[in-house]
Amino acid sequence: MSGIALLSFEFKESMMIALRALRANKIRAILTMLGIFIGVTVVVLMTTAIKGIDNSFQQGISALGSDVLYIDKWTWFSNTPWWEMRNRRNITMDEFEKFKSLAKLPIAIAPTLDTRQTVKYQQRTVESVSVDGSDANYIQTTNLNFDEGRFYSEVEAKSSRNVCILGSQVAKDLFPHGNGLGKNVKIGAVNFKVIGILAEQGSFLLGSFNPDQRVYIPIGTVFKYFSGHRTRSITINVRAANTAAMEDTKAEAEGIMRKVRGLTYDQKDDFGLNQQEGLIDTFNKTVGVIQIAGLFITGLSLFVGAIGIMNIMFVSVKERTKEIGLRKAIGAKRRTILTQFLLESSFICMVGGIAGLIAAILLSFLVNQFIRTSVQYDAVVIAIVVSLITGLVSGFAPAYTAAKMDPVEALRFE
Repeated sequence: MSGIALLSFEFKESMMIALRALRANKIRAILTMLGIFIGVTVVVLMTTAIKGIDNSFQQGISALGSDVLYIDKWTWFSNTPWWEMRNRRNITMDEFEKFKSLAKLPIAIAPTLDTRQTVKYQQRTVESVSVDGSDANYIQTTNLNFDEGRFYSEVEAKSSRNVCILGSQVAKDLFPHGNGLGKNVKIGAVNFKVIGILAEQGSFLLGSFNPDQRVYIPIGTVFKYFSGHRTRSITINVRAANTAAMEDTKAEAEGIMRKVRGLTYDQKDDFGLNQQEGLIDTFNKTVGVIQIAGLFITGLSLFVGAIGIMNIMFVSVKERTKEIGLRKAIGAKRRTILTQFLLESSFICMVGGIAGLIAAILLSFLVNQFIRTSVQYDAVVIAIVVSLITGLVSGFAPAYTAAKMDPVEALRFE
């Protein structure tokens, strides 16, 4: 018999013996698998959830645009105390007009002013919706797409018409069966005609930035009907020609705003220059913390599972001492005994890992009802590889102990 054929025979024989041993102790084997099962389930489910959230977030934040600058009274992410930003002067429409006349680099500039209102259609109501007012250029400062209809025109914006565009989630809440285009909805106490419905765009992680949960109307109607907002600070959306021109556009915008606001060289900016990168950095930090926590839980589960497998394998070696002695007495080599017990521990881990993988995929469908998930092929491979390595590592010490037993002493064991 050739060397390869002999190794193949020994492997097959060792596998059969390992499977018989596991069948003889089903409950013990199942309990041993639990640690690996939990660890693999957690790591795969965490990976699918985080990837799904990341995809959703990236899709949502694309509406803000990587080439768009938001000039605001507030700085989104800053070490400046909130009370100091609160005391800043409001940005006014006059300042917007002056900024627009001086700016040369942007391809689009638009003012925005939001208000929180109740939006209603017949008996259906959506509370505390962010209603954004702007001009006709606003659509050029975003990456919004439409499911139906259009954005309001320059004539509609300048004449402060009662027209609105609904975010996808608001439209679903008010018109669950569709057909919202052309209907009249009530924003606050005022009737507005729906002329557009946006395609699904955002992520729940964007919070108030999520276009799906917003309504868009001409800015003149905000001043006209929601008088309490006439003294509110506006935001100026500035879109650069491309991402490469962003820094130059930002530098120009800062200089113009300082001039418009009448700031001297030694005075600090009393406005914020905001970009989507701030949201991305905050998101990445949050996801990083979640990943660390998940990896810790996974590592702990696998460690507990590995210790359990090692203990059970030591017990198995002890119980089968005479069997090991008999096999060695009739010519079984050390590598054969070592392979047998390594296969046994690896099989336990592989079954636990595959069961955990299946459970994670099934759970991901359930989780997908609340947040988007995305099953990754690399997570599947990692789960199987980690299970196999755990089985080999945890089973090596018991297998080595069995392999180096003296056959005479083993046969005399009681």
